[in-house]
Amino acid sequence: MTQLKNNTSILILLFIGVLMGALDISIVGPAIPSIEKSMHVGGRDLSWIYSIYILFNLVGISLMARMSDTFGRRWIYIIAVGIFGLGSLVVSLSHEITFLLIGRAIQGFGSSGIFPVANAVVGDIFPIEKRGRALGLIGAVFGFAFILGPFIAGFMLLYFDWNALFLINIPVAILLMLAAFRMLPSIRPAKKPSVDYSGIILLALILTSLTLALNNLDTQHLTESLVSGKVLPFVLMTLFLTPFLIFLERRQTDPILNIKLFSSTQVRIVGFVAFGLGLFQSTIVFLPKMAVDLFNVVPSRASFMLLPVVVATAVGSPLGGRLVDKVGSKIIIVSGLIISSIALLILSFLTENLVLYYTAEAFLGFGLAMRSSLSYIMLNEVPAKERASTQGILLIFISIGQLTGAALIGAIAAATPGKPIGFGIAFLVMTLLSAILIILSLFLKNRKRELAGQQLI
Repeated sequence: MTQLKNNTSILILLFIGVLMGALDISIVGPAIPSIEKSMHVGGRDLSWIYSIYILFNLVGISLMARMSDTFGRRWIYIIAVGIFGLGSLVVSLSHEITFLLIGRAIQGFGSSGIFPVANAVVGDIFPIEKRGRALGLIGAVFGFAFILGPFIAGFMLLYFDWNALFLINIPVAILLMLAAFRMLPSIRPAKKPSVDYSGIILLALILTSLTLALNNLDTQHLTESLVSGKVLPFVLMTLFLTPFLIFLERRQTDPILNIKLFSSTQVRIVGFVAFGLGLFQSTIVFLPKMAVDLFNVVPSRASFMLLPVVVATAVGSPLGGRLVDKVGSKIIIVSGLIISSIALLILSFLTENLVLYYTAEAFLGFGLAMRSSLSYIMLNEVPAKERASTQGILLIFISIGQLTGAALIGAIAAATPGKPIGFGIAFLVMTLLSAILIILSLFLKNRKRELAGQQLI
């Protein structure tokens, strides 16, 4: 009973930490008009408020995750939360865009340790038959964040300046650090592994290059943009460094990117599905614009029309997690992909039926809730010393999918400017990709093999 109570307290601690990081993604949108007015900036500078957070989150994931596997969860989680709090302080005190972006970069780097460590701790303290529901609860955080973020921001902006949105993170971060010191386990491997600094640097360069290439794409002039000085050098750097990283990591004793893990069919399939999940998540960004085109609503109302997808994600994640513990990850992933395919297919019809549109959104939210099943598989397929690192790899695949999806949909939609038909084509392409992933997922282990394989780790 005492152990169960301790695990529940730890899960609440992890939930609050992930919620803090996720909220700082969702509250940025409502704050941007106030930031634009107070700093007299716009356009590309404003877009970087979001992009630089994602970029430094990507860059930091591999380092933070490996450090967690090397030096123990407790101290890396505390350091990550502390860095996030420091970034929040810089943002809240900023009165110039450069310092604001520096603060957002620090926040993103701090959050890169919060997310993978939280999932790894679940693997450390929960037995396999109870991991699904714990991972599902953490997965639901992102749905809650997208619901709560705009409401919290809207309420606070009525009474305070935008800086206050980030200032409230500081006391929360301090309390989390104190609680983590008391509650989180600090188990280190018996044999201290070496840290693959060269791999960390190479992976960071690759992810930075890919992010800059995708973020600088001009989807309305795609061909010219691809060969421009803002995109082509970063594409070439990504293509050049990737095989070099694979060559290097095959020869490392304790690689940051364990290539041997991809010899597992489970891990390879999860990698593809995670990339696809990121692609599908990126479609949510374009739904408000699509709603404006289809239903002639104002942008503010179009944003609230996202409610079905975020509520479905918030409800579906814990529900899916519980079902994983009962029926296994394969059924949940295949079902999630089928539901996502139906949603994407309905959206590709560009339906002007509001009920059908909301139904498609809800289906998409339930489909995306399979994310916790991917984390579940990665925890079960690797030894304890690799748990945080593989959770970091999973997050990287999802993030790359999100970046690629945004660029892909933007490029297709830009081919028919001012007309919703471009979104229809983009969602149809996504439907076909989802169908391919359904076929791949049929080769995942069933529940019996999943439980039997765990006994060997």
